[in-house]
This record gives sequence, C-alpha cells and structure tokens, in this order.
Amino acid sequence: MKESAATSLSDPLIKRHRPTIKRWESPIAGYLFISPWLLGFLGLTLYPMLQSLYYSFTDFSLLEEPTWVGLRNYNRIITSDERFIQAVKVTFIYVAASVPLRLVAALMVAILLAKNIRGMSAYRTAIYFPSLIGGSIAVAILWKNIFGKEGFVNNILAHFGIEGTGWVTNPDTALWTLVLLVGWQFGSAMVIFLAGLKQIPNDLYEASSVDGAGKTTQFFRITLPMLSPTIYFNSIMGIIGAFQMFTPAMIITNGGPANSTYVYSLYLYERAFSRLQMGYASGLAWIMLLIIVASTAVIFLTSKYWVFYESEGGKSK
Repeated sequence: MKESAATSLSDPLIKRHRPTIKRWESPIAGYLFISPWLLGFLGLTLYPMLQSLYYSFTDFSLLEEPTWVGLRNYNRIITSDERFIQAVKVTFIYVAASVPLRLVAALMVAILLAKNIRGMSAYRTAIYFPSLIGGSIAVAILWKNIFGKEGFVNNILAHFGIEGTGWVTNPDTALWTLVLLVGWQFGSAMVIFLAGLKQIPNDLYEASSVDGAGKTTQFFRITLPMLSPTIYFNSIMGIIGAFQMFTPAMIITNGGPANSTYVYSLYLYERAFSRLQMGYASGLAWIMLLIIVASTAVIFLTSKYWVFYESEGGKSK
C-alpha cells in the first residue's frame, strides 16, 4: 500500500495538474470572482461620485457645457439659500424623531419574537414583510389615503366621536405621519436585533433570577448592555437611511404643506431635475454626504461610553 501511494504521488499526470491547482489558489482567482462587483463599483459608484464632485464646482444645466465657478455654489448654499436651511431643519427633526422610534419598535417586537412559541417563524415573516415593500410608491399612496381627511384613521376616530383632521395636509402633523411610516418599516432592524438576542447566553438571565432580579432589571442590566453593539450598528444604518428619505415626502406630501415635510433629498431633487441646476445640486449632494459623515462620526466617537464588547472585558475601546 505504501508503495502504491508513493507511486500515485509521483505520477506525471498528477504533477502536470498541480500547477493548475496552484494557479487557482493565487489572489488572481479572488479578483476574478469579485470583478463583477468591482466593475460595478468603479463604473456606477466611484466614477459618478467623482464626476459629481467636479460638477459641484461648475455651473451645469445639462443643456450646456459645464462652466467652472469654483466655490460659488457652496457659498450660495451656505450664505444665501433659505430653502437649504429649511430643508436641513426639517431633515434633522425627521432623523431625530424617526430613528429612535424605529429602534424602539424593532427592539420591542424582536423581544416578543425571540420567544420559543409554536408557529413563531410565521409571525416573524408576517411582521418583516412590510419592510420589503416599505419604500415603494404603492405604500406611500396607501399611507396618504390612510391619513387623509376621509381616511382610515379618521374613520376610526369618528366611532369615538372625535373629529379628525387631514393629517398629511396639516403643517403640524404632516411630518409626523412620515415618521410613523418609517417606524412601521422596522423589519430589517428587527431581524438584526433578533439575531443579537439569540446570542445572549441564557445563563446570565438564570443567574440574575437566582439573585432576585426581575424582568425590568434584566432588561436594563443584561439585555441592553449585551445588545449595545447591535444598537450601535442599527443606529448608524438608521441615520444614514433617514437622511436620504425621499419617496414618502415626494409622494405623500410633495414637501408640503407650508414646507413642513420639505426634506433635504427633495430639495436636491428639485434643484437637479426641476430647475436643471446640476452643478448646484451636486454641491447639495456633497454637503449631505458631509452631514451624514459628521452624524455617524458623532455616534462612533461616543460609542466608547455606551457600547460594550464581551471580548474586551465588557467595555468598548
């Protein structure tokens, strides 16, 4: 047997195939596999970003060749554009209200769905489903009808003798209907929270129960600290998504009434495709990028005070 094994290893046919195997083990094979994504990133993401950066320093209307104007677009945006200030204000209010609501709703539902109950997978699917269609135009139109003057919400209130209002046409309530919409679309964050809950050792809850800890104490002393990395991730993703919110504001309210839902992305769209001021809109886009980067940087820098990792002795660094 030893002789046959040695013979097989020295077989010329095997030797001829060995270089082929080694070739495919080289880094070139990895680059070939990721080449579709790499080409898409370079051609559909990086190149358009660099081109928009160039356009932000030009006067470009799509109908004429871009003319270099330097920092004029940025100067106009920051110093004399009142609609820019309004859009930033509305967007920050929306982000500050929608992101915590989405996180709380996702966490509470994830805790309920983490229980081992028969048929729970069907409930998880049903609750996650709205997030698959949440960004569609159809859902935005449905939401507009639900909160309209003759919508479902006012019909429910009428049964209790309460006269409702046009929620999406009232400047005091229009933005909050959009906040409720994103709060309803918590499926993706819920799934991530659910995965995080599954990773918490049950021994911690059993030990705390022996020491007399109740459900509330366990939630604040065990669940939240152990979930802090997950909360950190969902917060960053939620902030990035909230700053880019566009479809609900466009379809449901179109920025109104009285500019109460005039979010940043809607203003950018108006400058680019209604007024054909592509250079100005490119400047707005890069300012939005800087705002998002600054917001996520604040979360990142403060995370060392509230994000805890078990592998680092229970404290983030």
